[in-house]
Amino acid sequence: MSIDENALAGLRSTLEADDYRMALAETGDRVEVTITAGPAACEDCLVPKPIMRNILHAALGVPEDAIVLKYPADAS
Repeated sequence: MSIDENALAGLRSTLEADDYRMALAETGDRVEVTITAGPAACEDCLVPKPIMRNILHAALGVPEDAIVLKYPADAS
């Protein structure tokens, strides 16, 4: 599996507009996506995980169940 960074550029730009960052890592047949919040992040601007997982599925071309998604709230 290879991550198409170009396909994710628009999503990254959208997240950055709300002070979020996105990091991706391949782990075997899974993709781990970690979204972190900056100090000016808009809590209401981050879509629920099922919606983000669907967006990532379309951008990455991998099954939704192969995406491990971590949100800022998961760290607390």
